[in-house]
Amino acid sequence: MDNDEQAYLKIVEQLKDEISQGVFSEEERFPTEFQLAKKFDISLSTIRKVFRMLLKEKILVEKHGVGIFVNPKPLFTAGIEELTSVSTMIRQAGMEPGTIFIDFSETVVTDKEALMFNCERSDKLLTIKRVRTANDRPVVYCIDQVLVENFSVGAEALLNISIFDSIEDSGDIQIDQAVAKIEPLAYDEEASSVLRCGIDVPLLALEQKHYSSDEEMVLYSKNFFRADKFSFHVNRKRV
Repeated sequence: MDNDEQAYLKIVEQLKDEISQGVFSEEERFPTEFQLAKKFDISLSTIRKVFRMLLKEKILVEKHGVGIFVNPKPLFTAGIEELTSVSTMIRQAGMEPGTIFIDFSETVVTDKEALMFNCERSDKLLTIKRVRTANDRPVVYCIDQVLVENFSVGAEALLNISIFDSIEDSGDIQIDQAVAKIEPLAYDEEASSVLRCGIDVPLLALEQKHYSSDEEMVLYSKNFFRADKFSFHVNRKRV
């Protein structure tokens, strides 16, 4: 390894340490290439390699036309294999969850929805659109669908209880498992607007089909999480 390579890697690690120690605050504009080249007394070509590495590892984030900033760490994290509510994740981070209703509508199911929910074409479907907040800041846009016959409460009740609890309240249904798919999105016109994150903040779209202990699908959800606030992981075991 030559001296230039050693200097580059050493500076990368030093800057990582300074960021983790709070020398540079999250979402703070980072010094320019020229400023850091002068600080470390190295060439601009070497400091550009430092920037490329920190951007690649998402320690820094570039906002086009504005500058380079310290990328904030996710506030909320959970295992995707766990059926953990958004409210629980927010409370575990020491923040207060809240709800803003966007829409609460009832429609007759389409052919696709009748097949998905294994119901009659005449059945009615409730679609609930909400923004979940953490200390009054919007962090998740939730779209949930459930058959009206399986849902016994109104919109106001959902300010205090979860959709899971509302479905299970009658005692006839127990949500047992969910099939999930997660997809990173650079931008979604509706969700990005509602979450006030524009084009600079990517999203994580979590689509879930929830099944009862009788293996009937009872709840369809699509949640859009701000990727700068949430992260998910999977615990894998050797079999």
